[in-house]
Amino acid sequence: MAAQITALSLMQDAPVIPVIVLHSTEHAVPMAEALLAGGIHVLEVTLRTPQGLACIEAIAKAVPQAIVGAGTVRNAADAAAAANAGARFAVSPGYTSALGQACRKLNLPLLPGVATSSEIMAAQEDGFGELKFFPAVQSGGIQMLKAWQGPFGDVRFCPTGGISPANAAEFLALSNVVCVGGSWLVPGSALENGHWSQITDLAQATHKLRA
Repeated sequence: MAAQITALSLMQDAPVIPVIVLHSTEHAVPMAEALLAGGIHVLEVTLRTPQGLACIEAIAKAVPQAIVGAGTVRNAADAAAAANAGARFAVSPGYTSALGQACRKLNLPLLPGVATSSEIMAAQEDGFGELKFFPAVQSGGIQMLKAWQGPFGDVRFCPTGGISPANAAEFLALSNVVCVGGSWLVPGSALENGHWSQITDLAQATHKLRA
């Protein structure tokens, strides 16, 4: 991966960006190491739990080879907190100009979420051309992405939401899809039971999804 982190370079690292929900800081470092062992370097740790920021900080300090970012970033305060914790990028469920400006000021690459043509246009107007399609399956899935290929042929997407090993390859086959986001790489049961090798195996399997 290039030294200069961009949304596109993050998306190009591997076929899947893991969407990680952590409830204990004790799980953060071994989980990150397990994903790295499976060839996944870009880790999206969501801010859906109170432990999210502490987990990002733990990974940033102990596993510098990982590129850890914050997911579920919804406003400027979230972005600032994520950057202070050591996040190297941000992912948002939707997009506002205020959030885009905040991330730019923080020099924090942002992968903004969109679900409609109007949201794509708003993000593009602010200079964002790599976008998260969320929630992908619920918002039209593959057919929606195919429909966007015409008017938004210059936009590249990371579909997230409803993506699984069963449908990931079909999404990745689309010309406007660079990667997908998925939570299946880090099952809650594997975290709770310390089954780190299972996470490594799941990470390794993702590299076979792209034809």
